[in-house]
Amino acid sequence: MALETVTLDHLPASQTVHIAYFRNVRNAAFLHSQLLARNPDFEYGFVDASIIVSRLHLLSAVFRAATTASTNSLITPNVHSEIIISLSPSNNISEAYRRYGISPSTKDLLVVKISGPDGPSHGDIAKHLSQHVEGDQLPVTDENIAPATDNSKVAKYYKLNGLSWLDAIKDQPQKRKEVETLVVGTLAVRGI
Repeated sequence: MALETVTLDHLPASQTVHIAYFRNVRNAAFLHSQLLARNPDFEYGFVDASIIVSRLHLLSAVFRAATTASTNSLITPNVHSEIIISLSPSNNISEAYRRYGISPSTKDLLVVKISGPDGPSHGDIAKHLSQHVEGDQLPVTDENIAPATDNSKVAKYYKLNGLSWLDAIKDQPQKRKEVETLVVGTLAVRGI
């Protein structure tokens, strides 16, 4: 199991962040239905990996959601749904769920669990995910995320179309880094 516990600076020590990545998910419809039913056993941030450009992109949204939760300023039902809205450059919650969250057709899935001191342990989360997510688990790295990224959706959702200087970059790793900078910057200024 490649469930990873991540430490994010400036978050309260009581908050633990766990992340996992599944490719070739075969039961996205089931997972989606559990979210719609608000099954508390499935309280995770289920993120469609096709709109994530890097680990930093994902963790930026996680950090924003966790800090929002720590100040009791959530605009969604819980910190996990707040991760999804934190990925969006707009405040339209239903659009964010549709674009950035899991759908019945999701094939590549990033899973985030933020737990407090009384929350489930790393082992409990790993066991639950291995029992309920049917897919190939990989480490959450830029190299593993890159093949799943749908660059045309990223450009559309983050309004990067028409940036001729970006389109002119032929070196793909450099272009990916520039896109990451633009996307993370967009998330950073959304609430201002």
